Amino acid sequence: MKKLLTFITVAALATAALFAQVDAATAEKAFKIMESTDDVLAYQGDYSATISLIIEKPNKPKESLQYKIFQRTDKKLMTMVQLFPEADKGNGYLMDNDNLWAYDPISRKFTHTSIKEALGDSDVKIDDVDRSKTHWRDNYNVTALEDGMLGKFEVNIITLKAKTTEPAYAKVKFFIRKDIPLALKEEDYSGSDRLMRTILIPKYTKVPAGYVATQVLMRDELNKGENTQEIVSDLTFDTLPDKIFTKAYLESLN
Repeated sequence: MKKLLTFITVAALATAALFAQVDAATAEKAFKIMESTDDVLAYQGDYSATISLIIEKPNKPKESLQYKIFQRTDKKLMTMVQLFPEADKGNGYLMDNDNLWAYDPISRKFTHTSIKEALGDSDVKIDDVDRSKTHWRDNYNVTALEDGMLGKFEVNIITLKAKTTEPAYAKVKFFIRKDIPLALKEEDYSGSDRLMRTILIPKYTKVPAGYVATQVLMRDELNKGENTQEIVSDLTFDTLPDKIFTKAYLESLN
């Protein structure tokens, strides 16, 4: 009986895994949609922006954080510096390809860290603000591509399962507009398929270089009432000096 139960369990898992897969054509279509969500955004080549975070938690006053981000997307280079609050001013991050360092201006030391790390006490992961051109294909398998509606918009609903340890979550589900490939909603799940975080993007702004998500709402699904609002401002798309993407640059700010 024990062997029979074991066989049934293994067979059930194998069947579930089989049905979780999509064919190659569907996977290719889903990856192209995800890549088009990156292509339609203004974040191409060099850019800089100010990211303001408003954090809400039950029975606590609102908390505000602010960062300046510099990125060179075609080289996977990123520098991010904290501007507010004053006590944390000068804290920074430096990404060079797959290497990410956190900088502490008090000790003047760099620590190798992970893109899964959150920014301050917010629901924003470093992974949310840096995605390379091959991010989707390198790190995910497609498990579903469906049609749906989100409010008044027809959407593609794409479910991706992480195949590397780089993504912050084991599974993500995206709701992408069909008329313009803009992500309107994201659901992030744990390895046990528990909903961990929901992201809503109610506001995009069109600029000459493309679209910018100027308002993003992030909801912590484990700790009810905890939310982070992200507001993007001060966007520029001028070529950035090479020195910005160095440890010496972060050290020079303090």
